[in-house]
Amino acid sequence: MLLLIPHLFPSARLLETAAQDLRLPALQTLLARGTRQPCPAGGVEAALCEALGITRQQDWPLAPITLEADGGVAGDAYWLRADPVHLRVMRDHIVLTDAGAIELEQQEAESLAAGIGQHFGLDLRPYPLHPRRWYLRYEHPPCLATTPLSVAAGRDIDTLLPQGGDAMRFRTLLNELQMLLHEHPVNLAREARGELPINSLWLWGGGKLPAVPVSRKQVYACDGEARALGVFCGTRVHPLPARLEKSMLETDGVILLDALTTAGQRGDAYGWRETLRSVEEDWFVPLLGVLRKISPQGLRLLDPVNGKALHLQRADAWKIWRRPRNLISMLA
Repeated sequence: MLLLIPHLFPSARLLETAAQDLRLPALQTLLARGTRQPCPAGGVEAALCEALGITRQQDWPLAPITLEADGGVAGDAYWLRADPVHLRVMRDHIVLTDAGAIELEQQEAESLAAGIGQHFGLDLRPYPLHPRRWYLRYEHPPCLATTPLSVAAGRDIDTLLPQGGDAMRFRTLLNELQMLLHEHPVNLAREARGELPINSLWLWGGGKLPAVPVSRKQVYACDGEARALGVFCGTRVHPLPARLEKSMLETDGVILLDALTTAGQRGDAYGWRETLRSVEEDWFVPLLGVLRKISPQGLRLLDPVNGKALHLQRADAWKIWRRPRNLISMLA
């Protein structure tokens, strides 16, 4: 069983502020008895694709998969996600605002996308099949490697922009796009209402529709991308329950527990602290109670955004000599 908990192991700055004097006995016991390991920090989508057996192309091919989930037809074309975002200009860097901070109506999305397509033509013509999920279609795959939105949100984008042989061409297009969007009527109206304007697109998840893998894993998630991946793979997709159920650990599956994501992306120390308290009661306390009954393969608990993991096995339930320490030191 794979349990994905993005932002469980947050940045040192957030952790120092949020976890002062915080005691979570179940989580601290699990951290003390399990085995800490590094893991790839490629994002939630990458971890899900790898777990479900989807092959990586230049990127993990989220775009064609979610395109079809949104009602489109991928065909043989190469697709890129081109999600509408707000870039916040700081004193010495630019931060990608988390997607949850933006409410965008479908009519606004269509108006913005039409203006972009009219200006750029085939070079940059987004299809807004969903207000937050836009797509670019290309007959020939560009040489481009991108960063998933789940990794980039809340961070300085300087090192996270597209890389590869065609990266400079796309960066030039995006720079011109920002000037175009600055005066767009939709954005002027949004700013007048006190809402964040859409001032760029985030390109990620490019690829052609992959072959459907053979996967018998079950997926528990509320996240749209996770559910689309599960449906594409033909696995059973369940809504995420309010708390851990013992039966979930008796099957081979993937659980996406993303309750900490919003606070982690925003650097919201109070929100992260209070949410982790809830996760303790609803997930870590039940998990500790059934640790001795988990499958022989054990349980991997991953933070695929920050690149840290915890491997738990049945035998860990009896390792009482491994005593919990201060939570900050155990999550650092």
